[in-house]
Amino acid sequence: RATDLNHGPVLAATFRDMRFSYWANAGQTWAELLQGCQHAEATGWDGIWVPDHFMPPPEGYGQEKDYGSPEMGTILEAWTMLAALAVAVPRLRLGAMVSGNTYRHPAVLANMAATVDHISGGRLVVGIGAGWQENEHRRYGLELGSVTERSDRFEEACEVLTMLFSQERTTFRGDYYELDEAPMEPKPLQSPLPLLVGGGGEQRTLRTVARFATEWNCWGRPEEIRHKISVLERHCVEVGRDPAEIQKSAVGVLMFTETEEKAAELQENLGHRSGLVGTPAQLRQVVADYTAVGVDELLVPDFAVSAEDRNDYLDRFRAEVVDY
Repeated sequence: RATDLNHGPVLAATFRDMRFSYWANAGQTWAELLQGCQHAEATGWDGIWVPDHFMPPPEGYGQEKDYGSPEMGTILEAWTMLAALAVAVPRLRLGAMVSGNTYRHPAVLANMAATVDHISGGRLVVGIGAGWQENEHRRYGLELGSVTERSDRFEEACEVLTMLFSQERTTFRGDYYELDEAPMEPKPLQSPLPLLVGGGGEQRTLRTVARFATEWNCWGRPEEIRHKISVLERHCVEVGRDPAEIQKSAVGVLMFTETEEKAAELQENLGHRSGLVGTPAQLRQVVADYTAVGVDELLVPDFAVSAEDRNDYLDRFRAEVVDY
């Protein structure tokens, strides 16, 4: 048996209703990434997510080859991959975790998303965030802006996307975007096309989730996610939205340990990214705790393992945690 965060009984089987999705490292070769995604489909996973970046951050992701600078690590572009995966992986949900709003005008992104939804037969989730990686913006000459500016621009972008996906023509006048009776055809196959907002900012990001998102994702351990959900619920009340309409997902770096002591050490080093670190017994408890706080989907990234070990790692998680 597992227990919830208030120590009430929760059968381990209850979290089998949760979706479990694979978040692929974009620093792999295409052949490696495709093999991992096809393996996830063949072994019962529910979705595939890919990151949307053009280079590693200055400190790197920890797996770059020795190019002389972490920034020189190879990264595959997200939306090109999603279009290819829509054909190569015919069953699973697909999405970017998450697209930086500063990289593409929302009208351009809307057309891209509608096309991928058609290619996939209606399996796309549009994952989007405000943008954060400074070195990408500086190197490519993209405007990043202050946190407030990014939040304002992001909120406008979510409104533009929602309008383009649902209206015959869209007219919009904002501080950052203007559309003049803009058509967008074809519309996505899904209506509404799922819009996932990534991020945990309590004042602005979660308010944007409450206004526009059908799904929400955040890093964090169960107790952190529980707090964020309570904040999201308050924003939903303020905008007149039922919080039950919004699917909640969480993500943490997956790392198996042999002892609880080693797990505690790694959790301290990883901080808020430590959601899925521990022995198999600890991980079963953690998944039950995520279920107890209201998480509908867990994303399992392969960032901590090599491509050679990835499939065994994912299989072990399913065998010793999900299907135990």
